[in-house]
Amino acid sequence: MANVTKYTAITFAPVQGFIEKSRKLRDLYGASLILSYLSQQLVEEAQKTTTVISPARANLQKGMPNRILIKGEFSKSQAEKTLLSAWKGMLHECRTWIEKKLDNYTYHWEREWTNWGNHTWEIFWGEGDSIQAAMDDLETRKLSRGWTALNWIGESSSLTGTDAIAFPGLGGKARNPKFATYYSEDKEIKEFYTALATITGKPEEETPEGKFIAPNEKLSIPELVKRLVTWDEIREKLDIEPLDKGFREIQRKPQPTKNLPGQWTGWFMGDGDQVGEHLKKLASENNGDEKIQNFSYSMRDWGKEFADKFNLREKLGRVVYAGGDDFSGIIYSKNPAEPIQPFKAFEWLMTLKEKWKEHKHKQPLTVSVGFVWVAGSVPQRDVLQHCREAEKVAKSLGRDRVTIRIVFNSGQYVQWTCPWDYLHVLKTYRDRDGKTFAEWECKGRKQEDFPNWTHVYSDLAQLKARYAINLKNKQKNVDERIALQLFNIYFIQQKEHLENEQEKIVGKSDNLELMKWIDGLINVGWHLCSNI
Repeated sequence: MANVTKYTAITFAPVQGFIEKSRKLRDLYGASLILSYLSQQLVEEAQKTTTVISPARANLQKGMPNRILIKGEFSKSQAEKTLLSAWKGMLHECRTWIEKKLDNYTYHWEREWTNWGNHTWEIFWGEGDSIQAAMDDLETRKLSRGWTALNWIGESSSLTGTDAIAFPGLGGKARNPKFATYYSEDKEIKEFYTALATITGKPEEETPEGKFIAPNEKLSIPELVKRLVTWDEIREKLDIEPLDKGFREIQRKPQPTKNLPGQWTGWFMGDGDQVGEHLKKLASENNGDEKIQNFSYSMRDWGKEFADKFNLREKLGRVVYAGGDDFSGIIYSKNPAEPIQPFKAFEWLMTLKEKWKEHKHKQPLTVSVGFVWVAGSVPQRDVLQHCREAEKVAKSLGRDRVTIRIVFNSGQYVQWTCPWDYLHVLKTYRDRDGKTFAEWECKGRKQEDFPNWTHVYSDLAQLKARYAINLKNKQKNVDERIALQLFNIYFIQQKEHLENEQEKIVGKSDNLELMKWIDGLINVGWHLCSNI
């Protein structure tokens, strides 16, 4: 009897949650690096005895996907041993670095670091006689989870609310009465993070958001590791790729001493739609191995090229990570005194769908993106949360679209979701004086020819104040005619198209949702398209 070729599928969790628990851009970048590093270790180990179909380009660490498809047998115990060994090695380097640099402390935390080493990740594994069978087996096994939650003793990280703060006395309460009260523990935490801030501080980091570790931070062990893996001494030992440049230059917050009010910036997060379904389709075709491998090459190449072009050519900011089907970045000015205007950010956003299509193998995939234009005093942690929420809204309303959210210093926001192929509707605007974007571009993009969005914005405000447009209407028969007429006056020849394609454009065939969509369009348009 001929030997049957076996296929193996591997992934691990929690991935999304691990990335989401990030309060700074550096943490987000560090989390992405850690996930890529762990995936790379699995791929390199599997390559010793099998053929790795996906992900391709194992030598490219950044953006390494965490779903691994192998032609051959690679046991679950092998996968667990490889991943946990890599993760524990990472924890060991971070812990011992701290203990050597701050050797005046008595550390009681070794058991807690060991627990994080054993219980952070869960491996999911499946096998079969075909790619599809292995992938199906993986999904079936994922339904039975074996993850262990830890009950931490001590004050919790402000980010997670559950994970204990990492400091020398963590785990020492039972053995040392010194840590018996909240007040003494809080004092120890402050002293420890002040010391950490001192040994990681640099003169050029004295910027509003630039400190590597701030004295007032309270990080859990995983949060601390995300930060430390980007520190040169540690990342070099682990063979982790360096930052092209730090995040110190992103100065968003107000600087009263320099008379700077704070810089508005644009943040984006995107994710390919139904990539898993696409992989299943490829797996069922002839030469599925080769097609999936080509797909993986295409996605990984796109991620690298997208980041390189954005960072080096377009020079609007930087991409934080780009794994192929998911990516994140920020639009900002290196000079806060001359911030990037919102309309310039919007014009770049309009090109993103075409950039997504620039895969070498022309993959038929759509993408959903959350884009946040945010005021300078909004904490990074909140900005990242807004990005994730905006991306989820885009996916929930039908995918292949972008959700734009304008976030103010107060934390309040306005948002609007639109399919990519209708995003141009904002540039069909015509003000009361007849100025249009088309004429503005023909006349040389002069300031005096730029359309005035205050016209439609003020009319909308008046109509809402008089309840002619009532967005809180809970009646079954909502009258959307005034909102549609307002839209028709200011947006050239768009009313009929919107009515005919309402469900596709708005995401629902509902008159109240239609009015909210028009309201969101005008509010977002006014903030993005009023200044050049």
